[in-house]
Amino acid sequence: MEFFSPASWPDALAVKAEHPQATPIAGGTDLMVELNFGRRRPEALLDLTRIPELAGWQHRDGVVRIGAGVSYARIITDLADLVPALAKASRTVGSPQIRNRGTVGGNLGSASPAGDAHPPLLATGAEVEVASSERGTRRIPIGEFFTGVKSNALAPDELIAAVQVPVATGPQEFAKVGTRNAMVIAVCSVALALDPAARSVGTAIGSAAPTPRRAAEAELFACGELSDRWDSGGDLDPAVLRRFGELVAAAAAPIDDVRGTAAYRRHALAVLGRRTLGWAWSDYRRRLHDHAPDVHGQRPAP
Repeated sequence: MEFFSPASWPDALAVKAEHPQATPIAGGTDLMVELNFGRRRPEALLDLTRIPELAGWQHRDGVVRIGAGVSYARIITDLADLVPALAKASRTVGSPQIRNRGTVGGNLGSASPAGDAHPPLLATGAEVEVASSERGTRRIPIGEFFTGVKSNALAPDELIAAVQVPVATGPQEFAKVGTRNAMVIAVCSVALALDPAARSVGTAIGSAAPTPRRAAEAELFACGELSDRWDSGGDLDPAVLRRFGELVAAAAAPIDDVRGTAAYRRHALAVLGRRTLGWAWSDYRRRLHDHAPDVHGQRPAP
């Protein structure tokens, strides 16, 4: 097995162009498991840990660009206010050691249906920034990035440079069901994002279909129910939350496997869908109340 360890982004792209079979490795939290168990034996490894361009993030024009080498731990500490659903998902990833090493770029590269970062990125309309030495940089909408179980839209000579995530304009939630805190591979998961400015609701489910997917019917239903409540912050009837959960579950195409049955996944998704919308709407109502004018027409300081 060959091993390449470039020190710059151009060098990494050049290696990938010359050796398209080379498998990128950063945190190694997925790849090393497969290597240790003999499930994969790539011809070459392309180490990306020494490349500074992948290790940072920037906030500009309402978008956070997160380098492919930024760890889950840094997303939790640095970006919780800007991309809260992704930060909440990052908190559920494995153990502290895994969160210190694992990266969203690696999660995208492996394209596992159970990837924790995928539903928040899909619910918020993120884009994956990829590059090659020959064709330069392009952005792939997150909904077009996943092409099947553990497969993605990367060309053989491309590497993931970053993911671009819109800054949250309202409450966001993430919830999942797993076995135990130190090794929580998702049985299923749900992400939800409220956008009061656009008066829209974004959703995504994970580990319940060959790829992460949005719950389009649930989104339409929620938008209809919230259409006359955005300004007032009115209550949501429990029946509305329950129906939303049912529509989230209906969007899934789960299977039976060692972590859970298809029937259990559908049940859990309905529960998680109901809860995430309830949590997010309660948060939105609190924010609306906190910034409502007082009796003198003044708004509290943010």
